[in-house]
Amino acid sequence: MLGGGKTAGPPLERRVAAIAGLLLLASAINYMDRQTLANVAVRLTREFDLTNEQYGRLEEWFGYAFAAGSLVFGVLADRVSVRWLYPAALLAWSAVGFATGFAADYDQLLVCRGLLGFCEAAHWPCALKTTQALLSKRGRALGNGILQSGTSIGSIVTPLVIWWLLVRQGQSWRFAFQIVGLVGTLWIVGWLATTRAADFVQPAAPPTGEPRAGRFVGLGRKLVAVLVVVTVINTVWQILRAWIPKILQEEHGYSEATTLWFTAGWFAMSDVGCIASGWLAWRLAGRGWSVKWSRVATFALCCVPCLGLVAMPWLSAGPVLLAALLVAGAGALGMFPIYYSFTQDISRSRQGLVTGVASFVAWVASAWFQKPFGRLADQTHSFSVGLAAAGAVTLVALAAWALVWPEDDPPLAAPEPDRSA
Repeated sequence: MLGGGKTAGPPLERRVAAIAGLLLLASAINYMDRQTLANVAVRLTREFDLTNEQYGRLEEWFGYAFAAGSLVFGVLADRVSVRWLYPAALLAWSAVGFATGFAADYDQLLVCRGLLGFCEAAHWPCALKTTQALLSKRGRALGNGILQSGTSIGSIVTPLVIWWLLVRQGQSWRFAFQIVGLVGTLWIVGWLATTRAADFVQPAAPPTGEPRAGRFVGLGRKLVAVLVVVTVINTVWQILRAWIPKILQEEHGYSEATTLWFTAGWFAMSDVGCIASGWLAWRLAGRGWSVKWSRVATFALCCVPCLGLVAMPWLSAGPVLLAALLVAGAGALGMFPIYYSFTQDISRSRQGLVTGVASFVAWVASAWFQKPFGRLADQTHSFSVGLAAAGAVTLVALAAWALVWPEDDPPLAAPEPDRSA
């Protein structure tokens, strides 16, 4: 999956698997810090006497701060070496996660949640700059699937850790934030020991031979497609990620322990969907499909299980409800490797900026929807209508890829610089 042209030197060949593993772990740590709130949501809302709308506001602040951080770190990722920016940001968000355990009231929770969102936003510009530098155009969907799968791994581990701390050991939800916040510090040593500054040097893009006006039109279509898709898929995913524990406990009567174990299983299924999505797009491209249509076909298959959420108003507690949520998680997360791969085809030298702008738009939208989603649940005493709408809207994203994104460009690959030094 390494980039085309002159192959990278043996040192990078030997280290690329280790770097990929570190990216996966960074995604896991990112989501461990993020998901701790969702997994202690019921205890936290009881202690602070919060409504669903107020809980939604916590996610709203996280989302708006993540949007702002996406722009800041998107620009920085193109200007500052990712080798140093990445560990600095990870240390910052781990420290904020740790500090959340000391929050004394709702206002302090809001501040901590906002700071966490801002610092965590650095992860995706830094990670995507790395996979763009190391992987070929065809291989990026699979590589990004592995990268994205780390979010599920972190989210699988988090409820199990919290179950052990809160249910088995009887600890406070505050201790959970502190334990999870300490995990990220170990990653930094591995990153600095494995990476080299030369790993992130990008060659200049080759001339395409296309008139400037044509390139501008193509770029405009790509940006429209990316912004539509990321708004949809991020909103759907963030709603599922943040609300499933409350949905199961408050609407369907599942116990805290059962919910934590199901949440771990839900993220495990999401991980399967993520890896399968990247693998399928890579496989179809290898069998002669164009890069665009191999990705679009894979994205369409991911939409199918998400559409099962439309049936939520008619489902009650039981195996069918749980199965519908499980497969919807696999479909929702499986959309992300395809999205990341398309964004990496827009610009070789401005990947950080592209990622930052797209993330800003996506997180503003998903943050805005969190509080109305909670308000609707307060008014209707059910989360089902909001979930049904989330499932149906994925078809809008599919249409954007199929109808708006232009056909494949000439290959982006240029001769790679010799990174063996």
